[in-house]
Parts: sequence; C-alpha cells; structure tokens
Amino acid sequence: MDPATSTDIWSVAQSPLLWICALAVFGIICLQSWIYVRAAKRAGEGVGISRGDLNRAFRSGAVASVGPSLAVVLVAIALLTLFGTPAVLMRIGLVGSAATETASATIAADTMGASLGGPEWTQQVFVVAFFAMCLSGAAWMVITLLFTPLLKRGGNKLSRVNPAAMTIIPGAALLAAFMALTAMELPKSWIHVIAVLVSGAVMAVLMAIATKLNIGWLKEWALGLAIIVGLFVTYFVHHG
Repeated sequence: MDPATSTDIWSVAQSPLLWICALAVFGIICLQSWIYVRAAKRAGEGVGISRGDLNRAFRSGAVASVGPSLAVVLVAIALLTLFGTPAVLMRIGLVGSAATETASATIAADTMGASLGGPEWTQQVFVVAFFAMCLSGAAWMVITLLFTPLLKRGGNKLSRVNPAAMTIIPGAALLAAFMALTAMELPKSWIHVIAVLVSGAVMAVLMAIATKLNIGWLKEWALGLAIIVGLFVTYFVHHG
C-alpha cells in the first residue's frame, strides 16, 4: 500500500527496528545513570561528603522527579494512539520535552497539510513527524555538548575573579527557571493559579515543620508531597 495514502500507522509505528532503537536508548541511559552515580559517590568522598549525605541527596532527587515524571507519563499515554509505544518511549518517555516534541511533530504534520491523528495522518506524515521529533531532541543534545565546555570555562574564570558569585549564580538560575515555568502556567486558567498557590503553601508548611522539628526525611519528600496535594486539590476543585 502507498505510504502517502495508507493510514495503517501501526505497521510502521510498531516495527521491530523502532523497538530495537527504543531499547537501545533505555540501555544507554541506564548505563549513563550508573556512571554518574558512581562518579558522584567518588567525588563526594573526595570532598568530605559522607555516604549518608549522598544517599539523602539521591533520594531527594528521586522524589523531586516524581511530579515532572507524572506529567510526562500523562502526555505519553495520550500520544500512544498517535505514535505507538516505541516512538513515545524513545522520544517523550526518556529523551526531550513532551511539550517540545509534540510541538515539533505538529509543525511537521502541518507542513504536509495534515494534523496529528486527523484523516490525513498517513504513514508518510507519521515518518516525517517522527523524524522532526528526533531532530528536535538531537539539537538539544548537540547544543549541550558544544556549550557545556564553554560555560564551564566561563564559570572557572568567574570563580577566580569573584568566588562568591559562583555560590549565588547557580541558585539564582535554578530559582529563575522555576519562576519562569510557574509564570507561564498562571495565565492559562484559574485552576492553574490554585495549583500553584496550594502546592506552594504545602511546600512552605512542610519545609517549616521539617526545619523546626529537624525531620530530615520530610525535607526530602516535601516537593513530592506538595505536588501530590496540589494535584488532588485541583482535581476536586475542577470536578467539584
């Protein structure tokens, strides 16, 4: 059947080659994670960080990833009918941003006069959209590879000129990133405003309790609990 007119997406989306590529990406990321964890443990021991502090840092990072991961999972489930399991696992489930990948596929489909999941969603359009998603993710990796050494040299020079600046800039950059993401969500609807206010209030209360009572595990779980409470409250407000 002609790929330009065939809407049998599954024969392409579930091809063995895509499954092999998806499993290969899984394997590479697992290997990278193992290497980074080992490197972090060795570096921590070299600068006097105890194994307990390192384990707490790893647990905090794992808990903090729950909320963003839930958002990606929901988007991935919604897109399974469009791209199939291998493509979703490889492009949205592991590498890249769900919003960016979806936008890339939408733009690619629009250039061919089609829409995602529409009547013009043929094998040919699927391949072009998936290729655009791969290029989008590859560009992120290439830019990171090129600019990370440059930024590292700039950071080293700045630390020699003003050591105090390097203790402020990373925290300020992280705070600015979260503020920018929050500011983008607020204008969408009043439900988004409630989600931000509730999760922020819960986070503040939990951190205050953890600091006052010196509860270490609560500091690690505060972000995950705040996200879960925010999701529950907004769900009941929206459907109440």
